[in-house]
Amino acid sequence: MIVGVPQEIFPGEQRVALVPGDVPTLKKLGLEVVIETGAGLRAGFPDAQYVERGATLAASRAEVFAAADVLFQVRAGGAAPLQAEGDLRLLRAGQTILAFLDPLWDPRQVAALAERGVSALAVELVPRISRAQSMDALSSMATIAGYKASILAAMHLPRMFPMLMTAAGTITPARVFVIGAGVAGLQACAHAKRMGARVEAYDVRAAVKEQVESVGAKFVELPLETGDSEDKGGYARAQGEEFYRRQRQLMGEVVARNDAVITTAAIPGKRAPVLMTREMVAGMQPGSVIIDLAAEHGGNCELTRPDEIVVEHGVTIIGPTNLASTVPNHASQLYSRNLVNLLKLAVKDGRLALDTDDEIVRETLVAHNGAVTNARLRELLAQTDTVAS
Repeated sequence: MIVGVPQEIFPGEQRVALVPGDVPTLKKLGLEVVIETGAGLRAGFPDAQYVERGATLAASRAEVFAAADVLFQVRAGGAAPLQAEGDLRLLRAGQTILAFLDPLWDPRQVAALAERGVSALAVELVPRISRAQSMDALSSMATIAGYKASILAAMHLPRMFPMLMTAAGTITPARVFVIGAGVAGLQACAHAKRMGARVEAYDVRAAVKEQVESVGAKFVELPLETGDSEDKGGYARAQGEEFYRRQRQLMGEVVARNDAVITTAAIPGKRAPVLMTREMVAGMQPGSVIIDLAAEHGGNCELTRPDEIVVEHGVTIIGPTNLASTVPNHASQLYSRNLVNLLKLAVKDGRLALDTDDEIVRETLVAHNGAVTNARLRELLAQTDTVAS
């Protein structure tokens, strides 16, 4: 069985789906590796390193797709809609893809893979259970995004994060407020604290208070009813508009007293909730900074524009959509290991065996044997067909 790794062609994507150090692991499983020439260069992994570890180079993307039984990609399907149609023509029935597919956002791309006879494992659907932690690519990339968000805030804020005592006087520390205490939010809290800022954080899930405090931040508690705020996978559950209106009202005072705000609130498959209105932005001090990590799916700030820097009311609003790609070397190392661990779960005696009795395989497998296998995606497709008709 051959694992193929094409170069990522999504605009701005610098990661690679397999690093040289993980090639021997696949070979021990009885698998061969074919990688497109130059696929790892932007992440700092030259072709020679792959060859030294036992991989074979392919001259083109088409050659990789033609040779591979299993494809490792960073972005495919709905996560790379501009390239999806071209890649679909290169795929053949019986192949398997492991990649970010953004299936809940664009289930039609999964349906297209199923029609082609391709099996697809969407890595963002890896369940948050102990046994799956080493395969959780979403958390791996969120760790990097949170780290980089705190650095972006420090770079664009017209003051330093730490308190400094100098001969010219004492500089007070910057105040940072992180909205959303998932993996990205906790990492943003931890790194902002390491850089010397005073850090506060809020999450609709009150249960994360202990986690926030464990990284040195203060948990902000708002008088809101949040009993159904978390789904079975540990992700935040979408709330009603009245809840978000009240939340924005209470949060305005907290936002106003902070110099930098990092927002990370996302609901899988839905538009990001608007947590910061233009009025809240206007209430911040000139020179303040907002880093909106939910920009790709609409943004948590009403004024965010994806992949742009906007200045409104003297406040700088930054909406990055692919921060993990700006740290491509380490991001690729983490992502590669996630994919290898997921594949190891499904390989028996050198052959692929997708056992849907296994919770991890069942939850991540979205297309197989010519059908969309994920129940939630089938519901979304049915709703789309109903609207279209």
